[in-house]
Amino acid sequence: MTTETMKAIRVHEFGGPEVLRYEDTPVPGPRPGEVLIRVHAVGVNPPDWYLRDGYRSLPPDWRPPVQLPVIPGSDVSGVVEAVAADVEGFAVGDDVFGMVRFPSFGGSAAYAEYVAAPASELSRKPAGIDHVHAAAAPMAGLTAWQYLIDLGHSEPNPFQAEKHRPVPLDGKSVLVNGAAGGVGHLAVQLAKWKGAHVIAVASSKHERFLRDLGVDEFIDYTKSAPEDVVRGVDLVLDTFGGPTTGRFLRTLKRGGALFPVYPLGFSGADEAAKLGVTVSATQVRSNGSQLAELGRLFEHDKVRVAIDSTFALADAQKAHERAARGRLQGKIVLTIA
Repeated sequence: MTTETMKAIRVHEFGGPEVLRYEDTPVPGPRPGEVLIRVHAVGVNPPDWYLRDGYRSLPPDWRPPVQLPVIPGSDVSGVVEAVAADVEGFAVGDDVFGMVRFPSFGGSAAYAEYVAAPASELSRKPAGIDHVHAAAAPMAGLTAWQYLIDLGHSEPNPFQAEKHRPVPLDGKSVLVNGAAGGVGHLAVQLAKWKGAHVIAVASSKHERFLRDLGVDEFIDYTKSAPEDVVRGVDLVLDTFGGPTTGRFLRTLKRGGALFPVYPLGFSGADEAAKLGVTVSATQVRSNGSQLAELGRLFEHDKVRVAIDSTFALADAQKAHERAARGRLQGKIVLTIA
């Protein structure tokens, strides 16, 4: 490879989207167990702006140290440019996608023209979808998969003492809050694939989109609060979580489960115990074999990933501004020519 420098987005100081700087930086080299990817597209995810602003949304004692400057991002799709000598299963020229080194609170360096990634965290890009759609899938898809289908690892849970355990979905009723977003729109499809009756919560602008994805019921939260109109569901996946997630306890049947994707701030443990409701969360982790399973669903059109908007890598600031406005329908993706 002749290129010694590349373009990347780097953060030199914490702050808003304006701190994202498009600049030259050295091309990384693959270490043992890694491949070098020439990146075609990068998925934009909440941890990217958590890192950008110095993790201010976390409690102070949870904020990890970050060495600046740092390249944010974790989700990539591209072409293998080089392979470490000990790597098997990938070759130069392969189309791949993956979630790189997550969780890695110092940045996984995906907002760049080249990324060095552990081979174990990658999968072949599914045939029939382009790099933009493949880059949109890893974090959102793995989050939905690890919450609903299979955790896939035995690492300690940072949010609770117990291991997160997905519940069987066949024949169950599942409410997904934030159903049109990145995690949500993939979660409703995985739940349907597993035989669940799915209730989607989103604003009215997303109803047709979610109906097309196969949801059985739709609730426009701008007209009706779901906790006021739903009772007796087996599982709630709250893709927003936070302090308001406790309101979904009243929608669940005794013995049901509440899975908040962002569990910090939940204060209804006593109420949940009285109702016999399991409240559980986990931290999504990179997993190449699970991505391969997801990839087969994409390839056979069992699940599809939606794109809210695309921006050039140089316009990462605009992408983060779009994310801040909210009400996404699918994922935001950065593209590299």
